[in-house]
Amino acid sequence: MASQSKQRSTQNTQSTDAKSESLETFRARPDGEALRTNQGVKIADNQNTLRAGPRGPSLLEDFIMREKITHFDHERIPERIVHARGSAAHGVFQVYESQADITRAGFLNDPSRLTPVYVRFSTVQGPRGSSDTVRDVRGFATKFYTDEGNFDLVGNNVPVFFIQDAIKFPDFVHAVKPEAPNEMPTGGTAHDTFWDFVSLVPESAHTVIWAMSDRAIPKSLRTMEGFGVHTFRFINAKGEGCFVKFHWRPVLGSYSLMWDEAQKIAGKDPDYHRRDLWEAIERGDYPEFELGVQIVEEKDEHTFSFDLLDATKLIPEELVPVKIIGKMTLNRNPDNFFAETEQVAFHPGHIVPGIDFSNDPLLQGRLFSYTDTQISRLGGPNFHEIPINRPVCPFHNNQRDAMHRQTINLGQASYEPNTVSGGWPKETPVEQGGFESYQERVEGTKIRVRSDSFADHFSQATMFYNSMSQPEKDHILAAYSFELGKVTKPEIRERVVNQILANIDLDLAGKVATALGLPAPKPGSKPGKPSPDASPALSLLNRVKPGIRTRKVALLAAPGADVAVLRQLRDALAAEGAHALVIAPSLAAIGDVTPDATIAGMPSVMFDAVFIVSGKPATDALAQSGDARHFVLEAFRHLKAIGALGSGRDVLNAAHLPGNADGVATGDDGALKQVLKSFVDAAGQHRVWSRQAQAETVPA
Repeated sequence: MASQSKQRSTQNTQSTDAKSESLETFRARPDGEALRTNQGVKIADNQNTLRAGPRGPSLLEDFIMREKITHFDHERIPERIVHARGSAAHGVFQVYESQADITRAGFLNDPSRLTPVYVRFSTVQGPRGSSDTVRDVRGFATKFYTDEGNFDLVGNNVPVFFIQDAIKFPDFVHAVKPEAPNEMPTGGTAHDTFWDFVSLVPESAHTVIWAMSDRAIPKSLRTMEGFGVHTFRFINAKGEGCFVKFHWRPVLGSYSLMWDEAQKIAGKDPDYHRRDLWEAIERGDYPEFELGVQIVEEKDEHTFSFDLLDATKLIPEELVPVKIIGKMTLNRNPDNFFAETEQVAFHPGHIVPGIDFSNDPLLQGRLFSYTDTQISRLGGPNFHEIPINRPVCPFHNNQRDAMHRQTINLGQASYEPNTVSGGWPKETPVEQGGFESYQERVEGTKIRVRSDSFADHFSQATMFYNSMSQPEKDHILAAYSFELGKVTKPEIRERVVNQILANIDLDLAGKVATALGLPAPKPGSKPGKPSPDASPALSLLNRVKPGIRTRKVALLAAPGADVAVLRQLRDALAAEGAHALVIAPSLAAIGDVTPDATIAGMPSVMFDAVFIVSGKPATDALAQSGDARHFVLEAFRHLKAIGALGSGRDVLNAAHLPGNADGVATGDDGALKQVLKSFVDAAGQHRVWSRQAQAETVPA
């Protein structure tokens, strides 16, 4: 009876649902329906923008692309649809020497000129309230306020993107965002719709493996590389053009978090990256990034095994070295987060004379999309008049009125040409600094098609994986296993392993299959070997710059600690440029030293290294403290340098940690100088990778 009652109830519910859906025509199911425009036109090709020839520029008449991206651009008000979670800073840029041989851009030609900049770092997937340390691609957008107008270098912390054509951007973002029925997960890609999409779009394979690498969990915004992603053009005063790729290199080197750290920090301090950037600038540790360029002469455009216009590809540095041309220093925090960081409007179409676009189909779509987005977010076409967006040079034209107009325009004429206002404002000849687009011959059949030169989706993903050190490969394996383990549909997991990973590296695919309980995959049908086979420049472990400048060190102490040793440690680390904080069970004074934070309030994951201060009463208390033992255990597991002087070794013993492990510096009370040197050397390497096997045996 109960079973029959339940069955009737289910049937009634289904009947009610069907009746409701027949009455509520606003509920639309796509099952069995053709893909159409909002006007009802059936779409034959939803993969490619209409362009002039397979490698030609995108055409404005493509109403399908414009409708799709226009709708996408206006889907969120007022938060950014992507890159909503951001942090920013003011600074200056200075070129090292004139680059006049390749570009006539003034700010790249005068080494005495300091160009103001505003830089916004961001995550892609999550909303404004999400955590900083989620696994995600990071935005790295720079606004140069040059004397010739604003130039926006709108990039990411990886050099490639998930798709090749802008018409697919709404699809990608819809897939990566929290799922529609439940708005979960926040700030992450470990869910069905993301992996469903990328498993069906093999062009995404290269960027996905970057996202599964340590690049997607940067240690800080100050130690994160940036890339312009697209191929742009430089044009010199003679009108000669060359292709250019932009790179930002942090002066401190490039570092990542460990996945366990990233997850714990997300709970301990969701503002971890934002706080680190803010505090570094406040204390005068100004983040510095060098600007590098890869230059390709026009005659060499087709000499590579990939297409320069393909945003899913990078130029290996072994083929075209990165030339460092200048440095950016971030030296001032915003005065008001909303007025500056939230209202700043970047656009890859904001260029100055000497810089121009390529026919990259993803870039071409962005040139339309960004203005459209800002109009929606910032209340109309006058978003350029918001203080943070205004150029530092004068800007006069005949654009008038509209929402939120902030300029009071003088004069009778608002048209050109005119005589009533003396003809002003007037055009400027190219010879006097007027902008002129690069003269490129363009012809081709009007067609929706992807160039055959865009067809290789796996070679560079293989090159990237081959370039990784063993620890980095292990982390990539763990990331794929974790993310795909969250996917609920078996067919999606199988598709990623058999149709994507097997084409990148069969050993990686096999290990992921084992982790997911899937059969071993068969060899994929790769289109050819990558060129080069590996690029050592892609490994983060090759980006480490020894030293502890700006690193944060925990001095673990308690009442009864040797205050003289504590002061010596703090002073010696400060002399090295590090920031030592006294961390104790409580904020009770240790002699005349007040702790900076408690063990519970600022856990081990917030630090780069830990030193246990000697003093028998103090170390006895720490040895008996579960929180203190966990503090050093986590530091050991996360491969951080650990120092212990005299009785400080008792805390290591209480935590069952080996005193002679790599990166653990210990010694008697009289050996402070020697112990400190070993500790600084280990901390200066960022991680003690040789300790990984031991660390894995330590309980979490």
